[in-house]
Order: sequence, then structure tokens, then C-alpha cells
Amino acid sequence: MRSTLFSGVALLAIMLSASAYAAGGGGGGVDSTPAPVKDPNYTRAKAMIEAKDYKGAMPVLQQVVAKDPKNADAYTLMGFATRKSGDPNGSLQYYNQALSIDPKHIGAHEYVGEAYLELNRPAEAEQQLARLDSLCVFGCTEYRELKKAIAAYKTSHKATN
Repeated sequence: MRSTLFSGVALLAIMLSASAYAAGGGGGGVDSTPAPVKDPNYTRAKAMIEAKDYKGAMPVLQQVVAKDPKNADAYTLMGFATRKSGDPNGSLQYYNQALSIDPKHIGAHEYVGEAYLELNRPAEAEQQLARLDSLCVFGCTEYRELKKAIAAYKTSHKATN
């Protein structure tokens, strides 16, 4: 009886999500617009960043934002590449640009919080964590990563004081 009830509930959940998807909740319906195609330079820059070629990725990302000045993902990567190249202060302009385009960009909130930690501005990092807490209703990786970075910052600064 219990497994039959569970199967029925699972089937109902699948049917409801499928009908929401068909109604436009998941895209791909007749009236939906197709997902934008990623700029090949964005893909290339992301691969360069994953390979830790931060400085090499910057001109490629600049090409991306020249074509698409509202690309919050590209600005976030520009901030990340700048920060990882050793310039956390310089990264703030790119993260702030990303957040002005998309105030709910969870990656930009995480990374700007990490930049604030590198700049010894933990209170501002905590503000980003609070923002992520409100954006990530059921929690998200970005929230957990920034929370972990803040905890490590506090531990390391306690030990040096």
C-alpha cells in the first residue's frame, strides 16, 4: 500500500512538472523564445579561466562585452579573472557592473564577497552572504562557498591577532 501511494505521488509530481513545463515554465513551448546562443568567445574565455589563464581570458571577455554589453556572466568572469590575477580591488568594477545588470546574479555575489575578504573588508563580505541567503531559497553552492570563505577568513585572522 505504501509503495503504491508513493508511486502515485511521484507520478502526480511528474505530471504536474510536465504540465508546468508545457505551459511555459521550462521553455521550449510554442510561444517561448529560444535560449540565447552563447558567444563562442565566452565559451573560449571560460575554458581559459578553468585552465588558469586569467590574463589571457581578459581580451576575449572584452570582445564578448563589446558585442553584448548586458552580459552579466561575462562581467562576472572578468571580475574573477582580474581577482585571480592578483587585483581584487580592480575586480570590484566588473562585479559591480554584473550586479547592476543582474542584481540577483549569485555568482557575482559570491565572488565580490570573496574579493572583499581579500581586501580585508569582512563586513561587506557578510552583506553579500546575507544577499545570497535571500536569493538561494533552499541554499546554493555559492552561498556555501562564501560562508566557508568567511569562516576561513575569521579563523586565519583570529590566529594572527
